[in-house]
Amino acid sequence: MAEPFDMDLVQRGARNRRTPYYEATQKYGPKGFTVYNHMYFPIRFDTFENEFEALLSDVTLWDVAVERCLEISGPDGFAFAQLLTPRDLSRCEVGQAKYVLVCDSDGGIVNDPVLTRMDENTFWFALASSDALLFARGLKNAHPDMDVTIREADVAPLQVQGPKSKDLMVKLLGQSILNLRYYWWTKAEIAGVPVIVTRTGWTSEVGYEVYTTDTSRGADVYEALMKAGEEFNIKPTGPSDIRRIEGAIFNWGADMTYENNAFEMGLERLVDLDSLADDRCISIAAYRRIAERGVSRKINGVELGGEPFPSLNNVKWPALVDGARVGKVTSAIYSPRLDRNIGYCWLPAELSELGAAVKVETEWGDRTATVVEMPFVDPGKQIPVS
Repeated sequence: MAEPFDMDLVQRGARNRRTPYYEATQKYGPKGFTVYNHMYFPIRFDTFENEFEALLSDVTLWDVAVERCLEISGPDGFAFAQLLTPRDLSRCEVGQAKYVLVCDSDGGIVNDPVLTRMDENTFWFALASSDALLFARGLKNAHPDMDVTIREADVAPLQVQGPKSKDLMVKLLGQSILNLRYYWWTKAEIAGVPVIVTRTGWTSEVGYEVYTTDTSRGADVYEALMKAGEEFNIKPTGPSDIRRIEGAIFNWGADMTYENNAFEMGLERLVDLDSLADDRCISIAAYRRIAERGVSRKINGVELGGEPFPSLNNVKWPALVDGARVGKVTSAIYSPRLDRNIGYCWLPAELSELGAAVKVETEWGDRTATVVEMPFVDPGKQIPVS
């Protein structure tokens, strides 16, 4: 029998880009990479458990330049950006950010970025790994009279997350940074390099994102953060799937795709049915129909019994009732803090009730998954706002 393929031999070519922080991260011994938006993405520098503890106790630095920024600008920039999302952008001020869904005409979720309003008609969409930029360019072809520019902004975000992130940012930028409100942004400089700083993150912890706008000097910004953070026990990390699942943060491509809509995800708060006319947003008419008929499936938080999972799941797991497949687990991991396995499971609407149980075929044997409340930790989402 042939030997299984060694994935370390997967070709690494020039078509996969390196982030502006790639060389800097190499100094700290990354333990693995993936490819995200056609860029190399460091996934960890230590064990997932140690990185989770660092995030809860100190401050972490995470290269997320792979979140490529779709920039919408031009005289019709606001109108075009509104076509993309069913969230009413008139409620987003210049200087503010919003979590939004980019949706197609059937309500399907094309991406779930954080949007920042840079000026009256300029918006950045920090993209999950998908072809949302091409989607926007295709939509422009359907609206040839709109005066709008669509491009990938030459900016590179970093995440500075954890309870000591405020101390680090004060050390670098002064006390005034504490005036920056949750989901707002400001201009600043780090190591003489211009940056945009936002009070956002993908961790459910207190944190900031730093967008380097002179990407030729990414290493300078990264090293300045690492040096200033030494007294706060800063650690470079990858994404903390433990914490993001605890906090009910979804991962586009894993937990949802363009086949899913906001109501199935429990994200109806991101759909403004009452304030958006059908001609202002390409998905709003579909959402009116979905709201009227309801949904047949939902994503749920689940606890999975048995021994702790040794890692994040590598594939989606079938969920079964009486031997028949009824859904799937999309993300699952062991939470040391909760001392249980937690995750997300798509189920029919009639099974999406607290206490409902299904059998799940995992990579480590069959388990029972029970539907529970989400988020698993900090249900009021008070920690990141604090």
